[in-house]
Parts: sequence; C-alpha cells; structure tokens
Amino acid sequence: MHGPLSGLRIVEFAGIGPGPFCGMMLADHGAEVVRIERVGAAPVLDASPLDRSRRTIGIDTKSEEGVALARRLAAGADGLIEGFRPGVMERLGLGPDTLLGDNPKLVYGRMTGWGQDGPYAQAAGHDINYIALSGMLHTCGRAGEKPTPPVNYLGDFAGGGMMLAFGMVSALLHVQRGGEGQVIDCAMTDGSALIGAITWGMHASGMWRDERGVNLLDTGAPFYETYETKDGKFVALGAIEPHFYALLLERLGLAGDETMRAQMQTGRWEEQRALLTRLFRMRTREEWCEILEGTDACFAPVLSLSEAPRHPHNAARGTFAEVAGRIQPAPAPRYSETGTRPPEQAAAPGADTQAILSELGLEAGEIARLREGGVVG
Repeated sequence: MHGPLSGLRIVEFAGIGPGPFCGMMLADHGAEVVRIERVGAAPVLDASPLDRSRRTIGIDTKSEEGVALARRLAAGADGLIEGFRPGVMERLGLGPDTLLGDNPKLVYGRMTGWGQDGPYAQAAGHDINYIALSGMLHTCGRAGEKPTPPVNYLGDFAGGGMMLAFGMVSALLHVQRGGEGQVIDCAMTDGSALIGAITWGMHASGMWRDERGVNLLDTGAPFYETYETKDGKFVALGAIEPHFYALLLERLGLAGDETMRAQMQTGRWEEQRALLTRLFRMRTREEWCEILEGTDACFAPVLSLSEAPRHPHNAARGTFAEVAGRIQPAPAPRYSETGTRPPEQAAAPGADTQAILSELGLEAGEIARLREGGVVG
C-alpha cells in the first residue's frame, strides 16, 4: 500500500501549473489519477515532476463520443479536477450538474485564478496577477523597491494547487463519512490571501507596517535576512527568539556588542545590518557553516538548485529523488504506516489510452474505430 489515498480514483483534465500540482499531490499520496489530454497534445515540459505518477488518455472532448467517454470515466471516479475558465466545462457538456447527476458522490474540483464568480472571473491572468489582487505581492520585496514576485510559488502552488489538494481530500473524507459529492471552487486569489494569514494578523495587531522590507519577516529585521559571504555565496539567518539571537551573537563574537544586543530596537536595525554585512563578507560560506550550521542560531547556507540535493541533511532524509536520471523533489509529507508512492516518470500524453478504454469495457474494434475517427489518441 503506497499512500493514505490508495484506492481512490481521480480524473484530471490536463492543464498547466496548479492543476497538475494538485494531481501530483494526490498521486504521490496513493490515489490513482487518470489524466485526460487533448488528442495529439505534446507535454508542456519534458518529463515534468508535476505530471508524474499517473496514467494518461487522449480524448477529443469537443466530440460527442469524446464527451461520452469522459463522462464514463467520471462516473467511476471519486474525484475530478479541472482548471479551465468558468463555463468551459459546462459548454463541453462536462459541467458539475451533469457529472454529479451521473455520480452524486463525485468531488468536482475547480482550479482558477479569480474564482468561479466575481468581476474578474472571465479575465486571463497568472500567479503574479492573483497575488497582486490578494495583497500578498505588496508584501514581497525590499524597502524602497518595487514588489518582487516570489517566482510563482505563492499563487500557483501554495494558494492554488496545494489548496485544491486539501479541498479535494476534505471533500472526499466528507463523502466517505456518508455525505454527498460537491463542487470545490478553488481560486488562487483566495488561496494566496489565506496563505498570508499571519501577515494579516500581525497587521491588525499593529505589529506589521503596510510597507515592504521594514517588518520582522520581510528582510526588515537584520536577524531575518540573507548575507553575502567572502566567496560570493550567501547564508540565511532567522534568529528571531531572544535565546536563539543570543546564541547567534555568541557564535559571531558579538555577545558584548551594545548595538547588536538591541535586537528589537527598529531604529538600530540598519546599523546592525551594516555590521553583519561586513562581518559575513570576512569568511567563506563553508567557514560560516563550520561555525553556525546545526546550532540553534537559526542558520542555513543558501543552496543553489544543483547544491540542494547533495546537502547531507537532504540526502539523509531523501528530500529529492532521481527519476529517469533527473532530480526532482520527493513526495512530502511522510507517513509512518502507509508511506508515499515512489515517483514514476511522467507518461507521454495518451500513453495509456488503449488500457484505460479496455478497462471501460470497449472492445479492440471499437477502440480502433475511435482512434481512426480522432476521438481518442
């Protein structure tokens, strides 16, 4: 048994970004995920980790027979995820009213940027736009500088794909406890706002100024910051609590420095930052690791993508996996009893069409006819 979701079947309509991330999470944790691709589709990324560990079938969902096949798949599934603009699935004849009519226990997950309704619902957008509207992009960046997008982690994956995976599991649990299926409206704007809950709480309590780069956790504080080392690399500090901060000062040889001891005096933060900047440039990253790594000083080296998989801690925990000769993050979190599914290389679009149609009860001649007609591929 690989994963606590073993035994569940999910139908995923192919997309990019947060939808596939949700599908990856469900598959990593044991669900059987069948991905519906366009006939003749090419992968967005070659062997992407986001597409790993699922089977894939090519269906022309703009044809009547293709829609009928998709409905048959959904009728035998526990859940479905899709990431089209609002109304697209309804126009295809695959909307929630239709599919929950076929299968009342179905959990129907909808992934969008703006949500199923609201003034922006039909507008195009990407992660940067969704986190801009939620207020979260405003918080990312350094003092006096323009907002800096945190790649597309905050909207697409934390506030989108991960949020939908949580919603799917919650709704599937509701069904297993005797409830009915339902629709999940997962919007990246909503999700990214929720990811920022601590910021909203601190702001309401007067502990967070509505400015970038001047607060405790946004590089305003010199003890929650990155510093360049002598060899042009970087280290990261996060010594917030007084006892951790005291240990950091001791390790840095600054325990008696009056300026540095004034940890929470914000008026002295820039002076402290300047001192730490000069200090960290005096040694290489490796030398600082020898002094600080593994202590309660809340320190870590800033590792590159090529370095991270080789770090002893990540290697010991198996944080990364090699799949078909390529490095990718391993499934997380870990379970004491069920484990997780070992990552499998992403299949080519439509690679499992024949097998999946056979499981639906179609004979070889019927499958051949559908192939020739371009309904499947």
